[in-house]
Amino acid sequence: MSDPTVVVDRPVVDGPLSPGTTVVAPRSPEEVAADSRRPLSSRTLDDRLSLGGSVVSSLALVWLLYDNVLPFSGRLGFVLCWFAAFIGLYGGVTALSQPRPIVVDRTASALIAGAAVTSFLALGSTIVFTFAHGWRAIVHLNFFTTDMAGVGPQDSLNHGGILHAIAGSMIEVAIAVTVALPLGISAAVYMTEVGGRFARFVRTVIEAMTALPDLVAGLFIYAVLIVAFGQSRTGLAASLAIAITMLPIIARSSEVVLRVVPGGLREASFALGAPQWRTVWRVVLPTARPGLGTALVLGIARGIGETAPVLITSGASTFFNADPTTNPMNSLPLFVYSAVRSGQPTYIIRGYGAACVLLTIVMVLFVFVRILARQPESGR
Repeated sequence: MSDPTVVVDRPVVDGPLSPGTTVVAPRSPEEVAADSRRPLSSRTLDDRLSLGGSVVSSLALVWLLYDNVLPFSGRLGFVLCWFAAFIGLYGGVTALSQPRPIVVDRTASALIAGAAVTSFLALGSTIVFTFAHGWRAIVHLNFFTTDMAGVGPQDSLNHGGILHAIAGSMIEVAIAVTVALPLGISAAVYMTEVGGRFARFVRTVIEAMTALPDLVAGLFIYAVLIVAFGQSRTGLAASLAIAITMLPIIARSSEVVLRVVPGGLREASFALGAPQWRTVWRVVLPTARPGLGTALVLGIARGIGETAPVLITSGASTFFNADPTTNPMNSLPLFVYSAVRSGQPTYIIRGYGAACVLLTIVMVLFVFVRILARQPESGR
């Protein structure tokens, strides 16, 4: 026969217990609630049916009201009304059988998932649309190995290419990164590690530069270098204008990354007797290296797509030029702008092909910088 078990609700038990009896204290209300609590992330068959039914019913409801009853039209409005009706129906159906925390969780999850899907569709549609119109240009080898010198807008795709624009973009962005990256990281280090009244002033200036129109940056370089100092319109001037647009992006992103570095790492370095500059150089910056790589990618993505500064400070050209200090230097965004506004179908296809190359270069640069900024794995 098994040993009897006695559950007591107080520390002292009146009277003797038989030998072999096990005394078990009752569980607290918190323990009982923890055992009966349902994980919010679980999905039952009822949850899946509620989700699918809400999607279908909201679609039918919006189609009936939007297209057949109310005087509305347009795909964008239809999709927005469908999403709003889905959120309302999904929350109402979930509330019929679930408590309030689960209803809030399901509704918030649907909103976040909808925002993520919208962002993905916007990016995907842009890429698909660009490649769908530009693939006829990028399949020709001469499109990458020749320039447009002596090629007319109506010539076939077998003639001319964008080599001059690719080289111009790479050279201009490389010079802009060389200028903007050390200045941006230095400003971020000053704002996070040094501080003080002047640091607040620097932060205010950088925030103001973040909203600075690209055209103003180009006009500033044009007024200073070309008008005041008499320099010619070159790729170097365009690079400096691009660097002005990249600087606040890199500085603000780097500041956010440096603030995330745990303060305990700085304190440990100071406790070992390291000065502040060595702590920043040996501890803070290596720890924040992946985030600094992301800041660099954001800056490059901002600078490589600039058109107005290049048009003002350098100007368009049809010939290959690898010297940024002499003669105008074209870029991929400027070539896309000139090709699309030309009105010639063949030249417009070349513009879409250049846009495809620009998207590919940005993605390659993103992957390359992320690989370089990856933290090395510690060996065992």
